[in-house]
Amino acid sequence: MSVLFATRKRARRVVDNDKKNGIAKHDQKCLVRETHTATSIMESFENLGINTWLVQKCSQIGMIKPTPVQKYCIPAILDGRDVLGVAQTGSGKTAAFALPILHSLSKDPYGPFAVILTPTRELAFQIADQINIFGTFTGARCAVIVGGMDMLEQKMKLQQQPHIIIATPGRLHDHLMHPDAPNLSLVKFLVLDEADQLLEESYKKDLAYIIGQLPSSENRQTLYFTATSTEELARIAGADSFSFDGTPPIKTRDVLEQYYLFFPQQIKMTYLMYLLLSLTPQLDETNLNQKKKYSKQSAKSIQKVLESVDPSSQAAKSVIVFVSKCQTCELIGEVSRELSLNCVTLHSMMSQSRRLAALGKFTSGFVQILISTDVASRGLDIPAVDVVIHFDLPRVASAYIHRVGRTCRTGGRGRSISLVTQHDIALLQHLETNVGKKMDNYEASAKEEDVLKLLNDVSVATRCAKLKLYERGFEDKVRERKARRLEQNGRVSQRNSAHSATD
Repeated sequence: MSVLFATRKRARRVVDNDKKNGIAKHDQKCLVRETHTATSIMESFENLGINTWLVQKCSQIGMIKPTPVQKYCIPAILDGRDVLGVAQTGSGKTAAFALPILHSLSKDPYGPFAVILTPTRELAFQIADQINIFGTFTGARCAVIVGGMDMLEQKMKLQQQPHIIIATPGRLHDHLMHPDAPNLSLVKFLVLDEADQLLEESYKKDLAYIIGQLPSSENRQTLYFTATSTEELARIAGADSFSFDGTPPIKTRDVLEQYYLFFPQQIKMTYLMYLLLSLTPQLDETNLNQKKKYSKQSAKSIQKVLESVDPSSQAAKSVIVFVSKCQTCELIGEVSRELSLNCVTLHSMMSQSRRLAALGKFTSGFVQILISTDVASRGLDIPAVDVVIHFDLPRVASAYIHRVGRTCRTGGRGRSISLVTQHDIALLQHLETNVGKKMDNYEASAKEEDVLKLLNDVSVATRCAKLKLYERGFEDKVRERKARRLEQNGRVSQRNSAHSATD
């Protein structure tokens, strides 16, 4: 992989004096390994070197002052440099590479001019939306090539030679394997958005094949953007690339209230449903009695739960529940709907149309609760949520940071609640150590006697939910997916063994 990403040999220009003079000291305390011109610290788009029409478009959509990642990276990209840009979600990374690409495209419009790779389908559509807004005056054509969409329709789009291809690696690899694959030999820009994820083992095979169809690193610019820097990413970007790091050390924001709830594994679902009912009190006794699925006794027990909620506690307008598996995501979604909670789910086994619809309902405020795997923890332009609930604790601190980054995004306060069973104590302590924060107990807001009032209703709802998933054949789909992955991994291992034998 490092050979494919070999950086161009250029004279390094390390300007340590810029740092000494305070150039790198701004509101995000970014770390700029090298800055190449004084334009890196310009405070307006018109001084960054992009075309006037791009400056005007930025102004029209309310982008008056470039963010740190934009003001440092845009001049470097225009100068022909490979760039590694590390900045938090919501810091303007997409514009940092989209604006200079559109600037360069306007000088020599042909297609395909740029290939942008992302790990998730939703992020690909989000990038396309932003590029379409910025490129209104150019007529720049974008093709989104992701899984879950019609292959034939995508093939037709690629045959029209779009200027910019925005794709997930797996689906673009599938198209490139066909005899009439698009010619990528003249591509000027390769962008890896959420680059640290794209360098994970599961993407490397597809990524290596795609890069093999592109011009050599000497004849293209490679732009790496991510919210999390890794040693491997820094090594692959190379010492001759321009590097910007606008992320603070791994820690959480002071305005984030961080809690944990401890309970036995057997009643984990009951605690979650109590939290969702109490945080989003959208039901009253009349509505409950009108629900045919509820008996009067069930309606009364749920109403008692709602009455037990402290009225002084702040209700949440939006909640994200993070889980580790698609099966868990679907199950929680069905249980929530059984209890008439207004929610949507988001995970990789959903069709693309369902994923986009679910995301749209949540971001528009049509539903209050999103149940999601970590596909929603990074990159996506989701408005700041009030509460993040970790049904399954993340294994690493960086994943926790990405999850809680969904809240407090506009300077307001937010809450994070980690659900902890007897099996998660060591993991919780690991997270607390790495984020430098001791979490508070949320027990006062979720008393056991109040939670257990829901035990019977949640148990019934869970049985109904499992039956629905069985009838839909969801477990069969999970098994088929696992089998396909094992088969694919087996073929890759055989090919690698064959290559090793011939070397």
